Amino acid sequence: RKHYGSRIVFDGQGHMFVTLGERDTEESRQGAQLLDNDFGKIVRLNEDGSIPADNPFVSRAGARPEIWSYGHRNVQAADINPATGVLWSVEHGAQGGDEVNVPRAGRNYGWPMITYGEDYGGKPMGDGITQRDGMEQPVYYWDPVIAPGGAHFYRGDLFAGWRGDLLVGGLRGEALVRLKLDGERVIGEERVATDVGRVRAIA
Repeated sequence: RKHYGSRIVFDGQGHMFVTLGERDTEESRQGAQLLDNDFGKIVRLNEDGSIPADNPFVSRAGARPEIWSYGHRNVQAADINPATGVLWSVEHGAQGGDEVNVPRAGRNYGWPMITYGEDYGGKPMGDGITQRDGMEQPVYYWDPVIAPGGAHFYRGDLFAGWRGDLLVGGLRGEALVRLKLDGERVIGEERVATDVGRVRAIA
């Protein structure tokens, strides 16, 4: 009934990334840690729908060959960083823990084993931990959440000081959230357009 992901991003190199949510049930969220399904995954396809030969799990028995990265909750925002050609994603946490990630091939982003949020109602998610060996840390996270909508790297000329910044829509945050970057580090956050309500999409 929810958490379908929903973002499709073309990398300009003949591939597309598709974000897929973990459906937010007790059973399905565990699937985000398993490679035999597409729940809580980012998948990478060729533009004709076939599987790229260099995907990380192509040769692993029992793993879905389209998987690029796993351990995601609900990635609703993604864009290619124009400075590096690398995919960035933004995903909803539960009660706390919205994340910005740089999803890399074969990496595990931890959901629902590690998170900076908690389950609704305040109980811990899993063991209530934020780090575990073999699982990636987010580039940035929000607690309390902004409930991210779309995201886009600013490529325009009108606001010269924003060039290369990551702009994220805030649903619960009801603002346009501007993240200032230094490489793959967030070094500043500004909230603008705070009077327009929930921001779902950015163009």
